[in-house]
Amino acid sequence: MKGGAGDDVAGMSTTPAFAFDNSYARLPARFHARLDPTPVAGPRLIKVNRALAREMGLDPAALESAAGVAVLAGNAVPEGAAPLAAAYAGHQFGHFVPALGDGRAILLGEVVGPDGRRRDIQLKGSGPTPFSRRGDGRAALGPVLREYLVSEAMHALGIPTTRALAAVTTGEEVFRETALPGAIVARVASSHIRVGTFQYFAARGDIEGIRILADHAIARHYPEAATAENPYRAFLEGVVARQAALVAQWLLVGFIHGVMNTDNMSVAGETIDYGPCAFMDAYDPGAVFSSIDHGARYAYGNQPRIAQWNLTRLAETLLPLLAPEEEPALEVAKQALTGFGPAFQQAYIGGLARKIGLAAVQDGDADLAQDFLTLLAEAGADFTLAFRALGDDDALRVLFADPAPLDAWLARWRARLEADPQSPAQRQAMMRGANPAFIPRNHQVEAVIAAAVSRQDFGPFEELLAVLATPYEDQPGAERFQLPPKAEERVLATFCGT
Repeated sequence: MKGGAGDDVAGMSTTPAFAFDNSYARLPARFHARLDPTPVAGPRLIKVNRALAREMGLDPAALESAAGVAVLAGNAVPEGAAPLAAAYAGHQFGHFVPALGDGRAILLGEVVGPDGRRRDIQLKGSGPTPFSRRGDGRAALGPVLREYLVSEAMHALGIPTTRALAAVTTGEEVFRETALPGAIVARVASSHIRVGTFQYFAARGDIEGIRILADHAIARHYPEAATAENPYRAFLEGVVARQAALVAQWLLVGFIHGVMNTDNMSVAGETIDYGPCAFMDAYDPGAVFSSIDHGARYAYGNQPRIAQWNLTRLAETLLPLLAPEEEPALEVAKQALTGFGPAFQQAYIGGLARKIGLAAVQDGDADLAQDFLTLLAEAGADFTLAFRALGDDDALRVLFADPAPLDAWLARWRARLEADPQSPAQRQAMMRGANPAFIPRNHQVEAVIAAAVSRQDFGPFEELLAVLATPYEDQPGAERFQLPPKAEERVLATFCGT
């Protein structure tokens, strides 16, 4: 296997040690199914995220050893783990499914790192569970590499996200439309508690289950809510605020989640479940890449509305906890949900202002930024390149077949900058920190996947991963990773891994 670490670690036998403290496994039995991962035939290491491992207090060399690869592949269960598949429900494309759950992922346990942070370690693609619904419980190599690349890119962009601790191949094939090499990604998250987890208990009328889950989520993610006058309202308000900020950050880098079902929304406020996700090239508010989103429900520009819809479903599950009677509970929920719009607008407009070099938002700035987006949409200009080029007229104008409307906008923009208190150097630094030079462009991700699947060559994966680790820096020699796709390279659809 080219570019992977498997050949280098075959003779090593260091046993990895994990500081497990498995709070979710201590919840009542109806919250999960306890089972071990299903072993695989021939695990080989693709990559260990050494920096993340060290943050978590793990020894990267031990994870890269034969014993570590056995753990990452599900062939060995480390001491202190409490493997489980979590139960949850969810609205999938607007249709409620009362029983979903981890159908191809097993939570090994929770590790408390030297920084005091508690993190889940989950093996995705680790075999069937009671929630698999006739699925094979496995993952193909392509979706595993996509999740690794995109989740780590999101982290480097400064966006809350699950992360990839490691990836391995399994030595087995999985069957989708055709036979594909199997793989497993070790995913790290603040937790895997979803809106759909609350819906699972609400669908069963299990108010005590909702209360136990809410208390657990408060203690884990929103400890300040525990001392509030109404802790469950404070919890809901906290989730609303985090989701509003998160979706604003998605839009500001052109990210499209692709499958914003309620079972794919984390109450911790992290981006989770990188299935048919994508980054826009040409700016288009209606952009859809997911092959299963036939009605454009989760289009780029729809994401704020869908997030609020999902949060409303969370609020519905919490009604029995918000107030003793239905009407007062509904009123509390409505008040909490009204916070989404202002929080989103503040985060989004503030982010747009930084992208165009404004330190503080004034009246008219939102319109100025929106007019630039309109120009991009009308010209089919590349979203990432256009914002990165602001201030360099030559580089920006070549993105427009007719630069006349752009020139008119640039005159307005420069007039506004004269009233901004920053120095040119400060402004440039701010814009550089808000406008990435590099994103995981779809055609580049697909090229990485093709090399790995067809040639077992992980060199392109390593190269792209290294570039994406510093997305806001100019990287001499890496200019080709900034380029949008040629016509024949365009990726029109991305796919779920199941």
